[in-house]
Amino acid sequence: MLSEGEPAPDFELPNQDGDTVSLSDYGGQYVVVYFYPRADTPGCTTEACSFRDNWDEYSDRGVPVFGVSDDPVEDLKDFAEKYDLPFDLLSDEDGSVSTAYDSYGEKNVFGNEVEGVFRNTYVVGPDGDVVAAFEGVDPDEHAEEVLEVID
Repeated sequence: MLSEGEPAPDFELPNQDGDTVSLSDYGGQYVVVYFYPRADTPGCTTEACSFRDNWDEYSDRGVPVFGVSDDPVEDLKDFAEKYDLPFDLLSDEDGSVSTAYDSYGEKNVFGNEVEGVFRNTYVVGPDGDVVAAFEGVDPDEHAEEVLEVID
């Protein structure tokens, strides 16, 4: 995990519409970057819908939210449309950004060792440094937990 006070690695990734999103475009404001294993699976859907259900709170604070997975753009588009997600989902198909955020590697899934994205979240401060890091989060109440840190 990246630690509080460390610079957040910049990135450029395609969102669910194929548009490029860059962290550096959001300098001077808080940004939430959350990593999740797979679009449209139970835990990932719960987490995404939690951010959706709290979207007004994030929007009122001017805080963009980016969900990052190694899913292809097409899968992210379907996921965003199916659950009416108002924030960007970013495709990190090669895992390079997730790796830079210590959120990619080997894990055990149903008894099998596979490589993939870990469920971690970072709050990036206006200066581009990590102000909070959450490892292995519980998807149910996580959006509220992140709001508490931002406040």
